[in-house]
Amino acid sequence: MSATTLAERARHQIEIKHSRFLALAAPVASPEAALAFVQEVADPDATHNCWAYRIGALYRFNDDGEPSGTAGRPILAAIDGQGCDQVVTVVTRWYGGIKLGAGGLVRAYGGAAAECLRRAARRELIVYGELDLAYAFEDIGAVHAALNAFGAEKAEERFDADGAHVRIRLPASQLSALKDQLRDATRNRVRLNSPGEPPSPR
Repeated sequence: MSATTLAERARHQIEIKHSRFLALAAPVASPEAALAFVQEVADPDATHNCWAYRIGALYRFNDDGEPSGTAGRPILAAIDGQGCDQVVTVVTRWYGGIKLGAGGLVRAYGGAAAECLRRAARRELIVYGELDLAYAFEDIGAVHAALNAFGAEKAEERFDADGAHVRIRLPASQLSALKDQLRDATRNRVRLNSPGEPPSPR
């Protein structure tokens, strides 16, 4: 199953033994954006503002004063359990006077986050890759036809005495097929490199 992120911000509110829990979630592309969202929506008058984010291999969570492991980690588990990536979720609690116990807190925070994400509008998370191309002027037509067929975006393009140099961006899942198409279309004359790799031999 491919990962998804949120199409837009989402919210879900529940009340458990007079404590109110408000879950707010948003799509984010960086840890900085996730922390900015936490700062934006955290209510300074609430009892706790607990949160977690997942961005690829990067993740963080915070219990904000609740017993260790009862809030931030269950929120992160909800993000992962719902198959989300590039998502931050904040669950704010207003204490209602009745203690929930560790198990109750885990269920409340994790449940509020999971239901918020379950109800949220989603979009498929497309992972993009980049490729550097170098080719002679005689192959420009064939290369451009292949790039158009795959809907590749040109990030940079320059020309010199040897021909054209282009950096393109497209879904990573299509990179291999595009490489094959370019090699076939130019009789293997196009030089392909991922950004940061040493140039391929001519």
